Amino acid sequence: MHLFVYSPLSVSARKHLQKQLPAGTSVTFANDLAVDHQFSAFQEAEVLMGNPPPAWFAAGPPPLLHFWQIDSAGFERYRHLELNIPVANMGDFFAWPCAETMVGGLLALYRHLPELAVLQSQKKWVGGAFVRNRAGLLRGKRVVVLGSGAIGQAVRQQLSGFECQVQLLARTDAQAQLHTKEELKAALPETDIVINTLPGSAEGFFSADLVQAMRPGSIYASVGRGNTTDEPALLKLLQAGYLGGAVLDVTAIEPLPADNPLWSLPNVLLTQHTGGGQALEDESKVDVLLHNLEQLHTGQPLENLVELSRGY
Repeated sequence: MHLFVYSPLSVSARKHLQKQLPAGTSVTFANDLAVDHQFSAFQEAEVLMGNPPPAWFAAGPPPLLHFWQIDSAGFERYRHLELNIPVANMGDFFAWPCAETMVGGLLALYRHLPELAVLQSQKKWVGGAFVRNRAGLLRGKRVVVLGSGAIGQAVRQQLSGFECQVQLLARTDAQAQLHTKEELKAALPETDIVINTLPGSAEGFFSADLVQAMRPGSIYASVGRGNTTDEPALLKLLQAGYLGGAVLDVTAIEPLPADNPLWSLPNVLLTQHTGGGQALEDESKVDVLLHNLEQLHTGQPLENLVELSRGY
């Protein structure tokens, strides 16, 4: 069996993979090849790990390919592909760290931690009253989470410790409390925090009319995809001071251009698409692949299988 790894794995993760590969398995790492040789190596793959350019599938998948392990949770850019092989993503691998990033960001805004960090870097002691009288609490806040997938569920679980009132929005999930844009729009004036965990297939979902329906002083947080938010509408209300702030792990353009006003807004916390990060991340991704390879070898069900056409 020949494995083609498009993922840019760390040196330690590559060693971890090579040490545990099933007998008779060879591996080629895209990063070891010149760019103009990568596609031909991809064409020889029997198993694929990573997220290669969608254009590489223009003439169909590699002729011998019989399993593809995507190394992300989202895969909306492959929605147009029709493959007759099992495809798996990373499932809930990123859910808990993404949720912690959102909860941590919200706490930071309410407790003015970014402001205090700047004062610390300046060795400037301003006295407790400067911050104490403006500090807010996450406890008891009314929250709407856009999306009821693994990240949305993890966010809800973590916020339960703060006694937040959490509603989930999902079009088809019977366990969600909100199912349509109209229901969401009606709920927003009574919502303190909106947390977006939507996949990129929900392009433009949080549109200008929804941004404008948010409660004055409320906070917007996003760890889904930047294309799901009307960023100009959000920016306008942040600049006007209408919204209390934003925690943005994702933006419409990444890296965020240096002249984008989001960089300089004091009520915005940018976490630079690090939300899913965790120690030994690459090694853990390799473990997900190795587990599925073992399942494939023994004829057991593969984990985290997805339908590309759904985009999530």
